[in-house]
Amino acid sequence: MEEIEIDNNNTTWKNCDKFLWFLVIFMSSYGLLLIRSATRAGREELFLSHFVSVLFGLCTSLILQFIDYRKLSRFWILISVFCSLIIIYTLIFGSTLHGAAGVKAKAWIKVPGGFSFQTSEIAKIGFVFSFAKHLSILKEYNKINSIKHLSIFLLHVMVPVILTHLQGDDGAAIIFVFIAIFEMFIAGVSIKFFMFGITLLALSVPIMWNFVLAPYQKNRILNMFNPDADPYRAGYQIIQARISIGSGGFLGTGLFNGKRAAEGVVPVHESDFIFTVAGEELGFVGCFLIILFLFTLIFRISYIAKHARDYIGLFSCFGFLGLILTQCIFNLGMCLSFLPVAGIVLPFFSSGGSSIICLFLGVALVQSIYMLREDGIPKPKRIKEKTPKST
Repeated sequence: MEEIEIDNNNTTWKNCDKFLWFLVIFMSSYGLLLIRSATRAGREELFLSHFVSVLFGLCTSLILQFIDYRKLSRFWILISVFCSLIIIYTLIFGSTLHGAAGVKAKAWIKVPGGFSFQTSEIAKIGFVFSFAKHLSILKEYNKINSIKHLSIFLLHVMVPVILTHLQGDDGAAIIFVFIAIFEMFIAGVSIKFFMFGITLLALSVPIMWNFVLAPYQKNRILNMFNPDADPYRAGYQIIQARISIGSGGFLGTGLFNGKRAAEGVVPVHESDFIFTVAGEELGFVGCFLIILFLFTLIFRISYIAKHARDYIGLFSCFGFLGLILTQCIFNLGMCLSFLPVAGIVLPFFSSGGSSIICLFLGVALVQSIYMLREDGIPKPKRIKEKTPKST
């Protein structure tokens, strides 16, 4: 008779995806250089804060990648509830950021050390995972296109969307929607439901314009089409962003040599408009490298998703992929004036401690999925039963 010794613990350092770590560490380092250049004229504390956040996020994710995501998925309801509660807590006790043109967002809480944390960032990662688990349950029971169950997991989507809208953080609300779309699409939700959603959105545009959007949001949309109509106020940021990106030419003026970056001509160029610093100081080559590495990261995550051993891993990877891709499109789109300014940062490059820490948490989740992939689990070791020696 044979005994089978099953060893499915493949979560060791040698089995993680080294290429994925190389990508995110390189991009974070590249981003630190750009942020240092953007803050060299008296705002060094932003660089130091982001540097600490990168180190904290990296070290934390290096540890958390060894947690079995399958066991963690048992607590998906608690994760979802926690994410909702932390946003509600922020709505009640959080700090309000007042920006230009009527921007008012209550999306940060104070944490020990004198730092602020944007709770919607951790909620995004929690949503990626909990929504993936929710979809995987429906998929396993062949209920993915049931109208009854579809309405329930749409509620799962709308809770963070509505809460972040109430915070005044519609950029985060947009990201939640697209995370859900990516996961639902890969889960096999019928195209007719997507078409229904698009039709409903189109019909609701007049209502949203008149009763949902704030005046500054309407101005941003209008100025996307014609920023020169108000070049010194609403259109100023978009116009100056285009000038900065174009001023660098092919190779740029050189890192730490950009005059416009030093003077802060483009508002929040260390965060939402970090791409303008790369355009001015590193030119077309520097911008191309940013896009190249971001899309390499996206393709790498899709490769890991393809080899995931279960639906939770597959949907989680595509949810995180959707988060990164959507933020890239919106951030680059607003820097190039193709899309309205929405306060969405460029993943791994923009200044923002909350964002970079939570992005590293997403990487840890993807690493766990990679290490426990179907072809990554060692085969059972068969131990033959010893036969007694004859006397």
